[in-house]
Amino acid sequence: MIRVLPILLAVLYGFAMYRFSAWRTARELDAKSSDLMDPALQDMRNRMAKALDLPRIKVNIYEIAPVNGLAAPDGRIFITRGFYNRFKSGEVTAEELASVIAHELGHVALGHSRRRMIDFSGQNAVRAGLIMVLRFIPLVGPYIAPMVANALVSMVSARLSRNDEFEADAYASALLTKAGIGTAPQISLFEKLGRLTGSNGKSAPAWFMSHPKADDRIAAIAANTEKWQG
Repeated sequence: MIRVLPILLAVLYGFAMYRFSAWRTARELDAKSSDLMDPALQDMRNRMAKALDLPRIKVNIYEIAPVNGLAAPDGRIFITRGFYNRFKSGEVTAEELASVIAHELGHVALGHSRRRMIDFSGQNAVRAGLIMVLRFIPLVGPYIAPMVANALVSMVSARLSRNDEFEADAYASALLTKAGIGTAPQISLFEKLGRLTGSNGKSAPAWFMSHPKADDRIAAIAANTEKWQG
């Protein structure tokens, strides 16, 4: 029981930290966001809402500069001010921005926020267990245990996150197809995303990245589209 106690505590700690992070994120979003009311995007939102048999799809603008979309743990959908400004300047089309909204709706519909809570708690337990085992390696164990455990857990976490992104992409592709928008805007957005985010040539090794490479996502979207059309 004594050996298991640190792992149980790690699980509880992970759960508590996730809930605290979700609460803190919700507070910041409440303070720095407002409804997205742009009429130029209304047609895209109406078509997706009809495809989902919903009266409307509510989207919020998150007042930060980076180009990103966000599905909050409470189910709300956000587009950053930086992303919206790229739309207003003509660098991003209404259809491309709709593909971002569809992707974030996928995260909500597929329960990725709840899954991440479970994953985060489990990762803390695995990290604690690995440290307990690795620290018994002669001479170097106590020194390398935290570093090795953190690296291994980070690799697993990144892989789980990449799987979530592929799943949300597939959901978005299906929704966009049903709404009559198609998957071409998804692909065109990924083709320009590196330039929009300023991340061209500055990516981390693929096994540590929380998001798949754009080329891999484009290939998966194209494969799904070809399969559905066939």
